[in-house]
This record gives sequence, C-alpha cells and structure tokens, in this order.
Amino acid sequence: MTNATVISNNSNTSKRLKQFKKSGPLYVLLLPSIILLICFTYLPMYGLIIAFKDYSPTLGILESPWVGLKHFIQFFNSYQFDLTIKNTLNISLYSILVGFPLPIALAILCNQLRIGMFKKVFQVTTYLPHFISTMVMCGMILIFLSPSNGLISNFLGLIGIEMPNVLSKASFFSSIYVWSDVWQHIGWDSIIYLAALSAINPTYYEAATMDGASKMQKILHIDIPLLLPTAMILLILRAGSLLSVGFEKVLLLQNPLNIAGSEVISTYVYKIGLQNFQYSLSTAIGLFNTVVNIVILLLVNWMSKKLTKTSLF
Repeated sequence: MTNATVISNNSNTSKRLKQFKKSGPLYVLLLPSIILLICFTYLPMYGLIIAFKDYSPTLGILESPWVGLKHFIQFFNSYQFDLTIKNTLNISLYSILVGFPLPIALAILCNQLRIGMFKKVFQVTTYLPHFISTMVMCGMILIFLSPSNGLISNFLGLIGIEMPNVLSKASFFSSIYVWSDVWQHIGWDSIIYLAALSAINPTYYEAATMDGASKMQKILHIDIPLLLPTAMILLILRAGSLLSVGFEKVLLLQNPLNIAGSEVISTYVYKIGLQNFQYSLSTAIGLFNTVVNIVILLLVNWMSKKLTKTSLF
C-alpha cells in the first residue's frame, strides 16, 4: 500500500468522524427508538423457533423437543384452514377494493374546493373519526345496528320497516367491517394524497386552462397520472398486509352467529394460543401468515415495477 493510499484512507476516516460528531445529537435522539425496535421487534423473533417444537413452558424454548413441520401440517389439514383463509382474503380484498380508491377520490374532491373555510371544515370533519378508538367504534356499531333499540332500527320503525339482526348474519360481517373502516379512516388516508396534489406544479393547470381543458379533464390528465406513483407505493404496502386483518375490531364484533364469516387468521391465532394454550401451533400459523405476506409484497412490488416503473426497492 502506497503512502498516497494511506493518506487518502486517513483523510476519509477523519471526514467520517467529523460527520459523525456533527450529527451526534441526532444519533442520541434516535437511540431510544433503536433500542425499542430491537427489544420489541427483533429479540422476540427468537421465539419463532417454537413453531418447529412441541413447546412446554416447564422445559423452556431450548429444551422443548423438535417436531419439524408438524404444526404447519396440522394447520393445513384442519377444518379451520379453508375458513380462516377464505374470510381473511374476503375482508382484505374487499377493504382494498373499497378503501383504496375512495381516499384518492376524497383528496381530489377536497383539492377542488375553493372556499377556504368550507374546505377546512370538510377536512376536519373527515379526519376526526380516525381518532375514535377501536373499542368505542365497535360500541357505536353495536348501538347503531341493534335490531331492538338501535338508531337505524328506530328510524326504520318510523316508516314501518323491521330491521334484521345484521350482526348475526355471517354474510353481512365483511360489509359491516369494511364500510365502518372506510368511514373511520378515509379522511386520514387522504392526507398523503392531498400532500401529493399540493406538490403538483401550478403551471400544468395553467397550461391546461389555456388549452381549454375542463376540471374533469385536468383531473383525468394531471391529477390522477401524477398521483399514480404515490398510490402504487401505498398499494404495495397494503398488499404486504393482505392476510393481516385488524384483530381487535374483528374480535369485538364477532359472535357465535356470525363466526362463519368473521373467523380470520389473527382471531384464530389468539384463540389457539392464549385461550387453548397451544403456543407452538399458534406460532406456526402466525409465521405462515408472515411468510405469505412477504411473498405477496415482493410479488406486487415486482409487478408494479414492471408495469408502472414504481416500486419500494
């Protein structure tokens, strides 16, 4: 190694040290987040090995006997496999089909509003439901949809219509879950699209106006094409959690009458693991769920990269 190379390496090292010292306070601020991430995300991954063992709390993770893929095969052969996969995919795909385009439409609609005060009231009104807790939200759904004394039941009773008990019907569960979720989060989900719309160069609209383009033509040829990269990134992220339906909301709305349409992977894992104490089986199901989500994420990311030139990586 020549003297010039040594001097160059020393110079690069000193530059890196200076940059590190300069950014030292930022690293200190980041440190608690890194520690929490390691403690609550990476260290618990050690427990995934019980999916391949007959775990016994008395023996511990290391001493429990290995059984290989026994628990995965048990889940694949169980009568709950088809039911949980079908319900999970049904709710997830329904959520994407309805909940993905509506925030885009709301953002475009809000962007077209020109009265400042009305626009602010409209935005706040659509954002507020997002801050309702899941438990309160489920309580509201149960009150509104009660067939005996619910708000909707009383309203229909005034015009002589008897409301059915929709929460007891498995076929209605996915619609109740999805549309209540859309109402709660549509405003919040539209924020990122509003930010993307605000970043569009105004000269595009000015040029379109000079050419005589209508508002609808501007939306179709300016807003939507320029929102597409942002929308594709968010779609990829949603596809990566296709089999991860919200656990708390499903469990709170679930009852013995609608369980045929409401039993999803997350609630089944909870019942198997924490109620029936089958820790290895529940871990195997959760690991299967995670692997499938990763595969779907990679597949959708690859397709997006090929079709729209937009991807996460």
